[in-house]
Amino acid sequence: MRKSISILIVFLSFFISFGQTNYGKPEIEPSLIQKNYQGWQEYQRKNILLSSDYIALDAESNEITKESFLNQLTTGEFIPIKLTSTNSIIYYQLYRILPGTDTSIKASLTALAVEELEHFKMEGQPFPEFSFTDLNGKTITNESIKGKIVVIKCWFIHCAPCIKEFPAVNKLVAQYKDRKDIVFISLAEDTKEQLRKFLTKKPLAYSVVPNMKKYMNETLHLSGFPTHFILNKKGQISKVLLDYEGLELALKKESQQ
Repeated sequence: MRKSISILIVFLSFFISFGQTNYGKPEIEPSLIQKNYQGWQEYQRKNILLSSDYIALDAESNEITKESFLNQLTTGEFIPIKLTSTNSIIYYQLYRILPGTDTSIKASLTALAVEELEHFKMEGQPFPEFSFTDLNGKTITNESIKGKIVVIKCWFIHCAPCIKEFPAVNKLVAQYKDRKDIVFISLAEDTKEQLRKFLTKKPLAYSVVPNMKKYMNETLHLSGFPTHFILNKKGQISKVLLDYEGLELALKKESQQ
C-alpha cells in the first residue's frame, strides 16, 4: 500500500512539473505602456530586443516561431511584452494594441517589425561577394576573411546614432583584440577625404572602407543606420542588428561557438 502511494506521489509530482512553464506574467501591465509614445519608447529601449534569441508567444500564449511573431507585429495590431522568467531564456508575448493607443506606437512598431523581419530572413544566407579597400589601402575579400568571424558596421558621418555608439564599439574591439579569428570592418558612405578628416576627431577602431553608399543601398538593401552584420566562419550572415546592445550579445554568443 505504502509503495503504491509513493509511486502515485512521484507520478503526480512529475505530471505537475511537466505542465509547468518557465515563464510567468508580463513584467509590466501591457495597458500601462500604451498610454503615450514616450513611455513605450523607454520600455522598448530597455526591455525589447527583437534581433535577439527568444521564445515567442502569440496573444493566446502559444509558442510560435520568431518569423511568425515578427509577421504578426508587422500588422500593427500587437505590442511585444517581456515575460518574467525562471531561467535565463527571454520570453516575449504579443498583446493586442488597445483602442485609443497613441498612433505613434503603432507606426514605430510596424516599421521596426518590418525591418527586423527582413533582417531575420537574411540569417543563414551567404554575405554578398565583395572586394573592399580600406583607408590604409588594405584589400579585404570574401576569401581573405574565410574562417573568421566578421563584424561589419554600416554607417555615415552625419548619422548621429552611428557616431554615438563609437565609444561602445571601440570598447568591443578592444575586448576581442586577442582573438585573431575576429575581424572588425566598417562600411561608410563618405569619401576618403571626408572620413580621414572626421576620424581624426572621432576615432573608430574598425577597418574603415569609404565610398560604400551604392553597395549598402543596392547590394545590402539597407534602409536604416547604423546596421551591424555578424558573419560566421563560413561566411554566412549570423545576425543583422540595429544597435550596439544587440551586437554585443550576438558577438559573445558567436565567439563561443
